[in-house]
Amino acid sequence: MLACKQYDRCMNRLATDKRTAVIAALVEGTSINATCRITGVAKHTVLKLLKDLGCACAAYHDVNVRNVKVRRVQCDEIWAFVYAKQKNVTAEQMEQGAGDVWTWTAIDADTKLILSYTLGDRGAGTAYTFMQDVASRTRNRIQLTTDGHRVYADAVEQAFGSDIDYAMLVKIYGASNDSPESRYSPATCIGCRTGVLAGNPNPDHISTSFVERSNLSMRMGMRRFTRLTNGFSKKLENHGHMVALYFMHYDFCRVHKTLRITPAMEAGLADHIWTLEELLGLLAPRGKAATV
Repeated sequence: MLACKQYDRCMNRLATDKRTAVIAALVEGTSINATCRITGVAKHTVLKLLKDLGCACAAYHDVNVRNVKVRRVQCDEIWAFVYAKQKNVTAEQMEQGAGDVWTWTAIDADTKLILSYTLGDRGAGTAYTFMQDVASRTRNRIQLTTDGHRVYADAVEQAFGSDIDYAMLVKIYGASNDSPESRYSPATCIGCRTGVLAGNPNPDHISTSFVERSNLSMRMGMRRFTRLTNGFSKKLENHGHMVALYFMHYDFCRVHKTLRITPAMEAGLADHIWTLEELLGLLAPRGKAATV
């Protein structure tokens, strides 16, 4: 209780320009400790701001990114870990959220809007939850492309039934090279094949290129996803808060180079480019509920 009161006093004293500087650093891929050094803000205050704003961003996305008119959706999963990689954690640590964590994302190929995201493992249960969420946010029949991960097939059928045009894009990779020079390089893609699982998808739009490029942006825009560093998440909750903040900024604040507007504007969910001050406006005044 004493710690919470101290956090509240720190947040009350933190000026808007300082808050903006903290958020700007975080969404550009700066680690927590580096953000503290750059802005001069205490670590516990940065984490408190991340928690509060992350929760507000998740709530806003859940309520407002719905009933979206979408034609083509691409889905993928991106790996990260919390505290330690799965092979190095104990059962007790796993119960506290340590180990591998996958972020499932669905992107609108036309507007580049992140339509849905879910954190979890790479199993069928998370796939089901993710696809149910995707289906709940669209208002028309869509063409969907995923990679060849098997759990997608049943999850898509359960979420959409026959009201979807769905294809899998399976990439074929060459034999891995275990030489020291190529240890951290991915295997070479030597081809791909497609499989139609439902409806009549347009072959010209069976692709996962946009969602894979979005995954690259995530690795560059969130230090927690950068490989071979010590900036990985130490707690699952903070990992989730950062993901929610990043996607809110990506959809509503960040101008897409090819669109020249934000994805939310292109999708009709916003009429202007949000500033970081507006993003911070999602935080409820003390003692009041947030408006979404």
